[in-house]
Amino acid sequence: MAGRIPDNILEDILSRIDIVEVISGYIPLKRAGRNFRALCPFHHEKTPSFMVSPDRQIYHCFGCSAGGNAFGFLMQYERLEFPEAVEVLAKKAGIALPEVTRQDSQTTSLVTQLYKINELASFFYENNLNSSAGHLAKNYLLKRGLKEESIRLFKLGLALDKWDALINYLRSKNISLSILEKAGLALSKEGGGYYDRFRQRIIFPIFDIKSRAIGFGARVLDDTLPKYINSPETPIYTKGRNLYGLNFSREAIRENDFVVVVEGYLDFILPFQEGLKNVVASQGTALTYEQARLLKRYTHNVVVVYDPDKAGELATLRSLDIFVEEEMAVKVVSLPQGFDPDLFVRKEGIKSFKDRISHAETLFDYKLKVLKSRYNVKEVADKAKISAEMLSTINKFKNAVIKSEYLKKLSQAIDVQEDALLAELKKIKTERSYAEPSQVDAKKASPINPTEKLLIKMMLEEKELIHQIRQALEPADFQDERLGRIVSIMFDLAGEGKQIEPHKIINYLEDQDLLQVICASTFSPEVSGSDKEKIVNDCIRRLKSQKLNSRKRHLHEQIKNAQELGDEEK
Repeated sequence: MAGRIPDNILEDILSRIDIVEVISGYIPLKRAGRNFRALCPFHHEKTPSFMVSPDRQIYHCFGCSAGGNAFGFLMQYERLEFPEAVEVLAKKAGIALPEVTRQDSQTTSLVTQLYKINELASFFYENNLNSSAGHLAKNYLLKRGLKEESIRLFKLGLALDKWDALINYLRSKNISLSILEKAGLALSKEGGGYYDRFRQRIIFPIFDIKSRAIGFGARVLDDTLPKYINSPETPIYTKGRNLYGLNFSREAIRENDFVVVVEGYLDFILPFQEGLKNVVASQGTALTYEQARLLKRYTHNVVVVYDPDKAGELATLRSLDIFVEEEMAVKVVSLPQGFDPDLFVRKEGIKSFKDRISHAETLFDYKLKVLKSRYNVKEVADKAKISAEMLSTINKFKNAVIKSEYLKKLSQAIDVQEDALLAELKKIKTERSYAEPSQVDAKKASPINPTEKLLIKMMLEEKELIHQIRQALEPADFQDERLGRIVSIMFDLAGEGKQIEPHKIINYLEDQDLLQVICASTFSPEVSGSDKEKIVNDCIRRLKSQKLNSRKRHLHEQIKNAQELGDEEK
């Protein structure tokens, strides 16, 4: 987990920052004895089960099992990679991070340059829109219902009707043309040279979750085609991994515990401007697993505003199964023919739009309605087509009760026996059903040995007991390999004379199950009784006895197999 950042640097950072201060900067914490309590920011709950320990510098949720140290909280809450979380907290702690390797330095340098170029380009386009050259484009946006403050908030701009306006501006800032091409802002000519990718178009900067410009969408001012062109994929921009407007709406999504997904830039801006803050735009592409998982960080409830006029209606509906696979509740809103969210809000108002969202249909009900409008439910062949489409969606649900109820509803809707539908459902094979459960999954599913778990808790609470346990046991004596890994780390740290502190041990763990063991142990009631040494000795004896019995069972099994095979020598 620590990667190339030295362990001593990570430990130094954690020693200088206070997890209570870090987390209280994002959510309100209330004192609960020695700890702090809050509503968990990672799942919806009404009773607070999210705990923060100032003594152990650990957080843990008893509802969803989220847990970790300050690095882990930033990674989970802000969706940062580990090095990014380290960088944020290092800055807060006033600690300089070591130089990265040459290869990393080159990659970092390119990424840094691309962010800088996009920032300059965004500034250039924004200035154009607010100059005399942008008068026509500005009026166009105002007539479309955008307010001045929205134009400023989303940093909308204008690409001039010239082949080299942006190129000349960025060259004056000493930006090389080859880097401009890598940023997707310039295209190379066949005979040599470059020209601006975007010309005579309104510009919509696309921001990442940290509000950095990573790409651009560009719209014409008339009806010429293509209406929109977008930045190509670059080292900092992948369309399927981002959602337009999420940097503005993520807190509202958390607060409302649902997100409205629309398609285009203006479909996002108009509703947001008028008061629907928990909205994002998919930028006109089919939704991806990455986007679903991005939204899942903030809510498990999705309402998709759907364009029924769009070509490939069923293909688009099929893509919504992604949310089902990610165990998210997905509903669908269909607007009247000829309307998109932008036009609907302008014509009918935000109240009417919100009302439609509040009456959204489940994906199952909406998809079935669409199929019944296309096919004749009295025709046998059409029944087969409808059932094939619907069973594909039903199969994605992991909950057996939901599957059973939807099978019943489908049976009644198309007048087909439930047994027949169940037989067809069993024929459907998904990638998930082909996958054999791995050994890791099997281990994760197995319950944790309470004796082993108690020993780890004792080591976390009473540091002097570690040496006693270390003399009596090996990590291999722990039947649960996960716990053996934790013990091995603790023994190594103790051998190096380092402090055994939960928030520092976590830096050595990549397995989420191991994090949960450490965090849950931290917040479980302290071991009562004054003679903790006797408790430890009892645990050690029990562990050795369990290991011996396990070894005996294994030998008996081997003897039995040898006898059955007539292998006298064995």
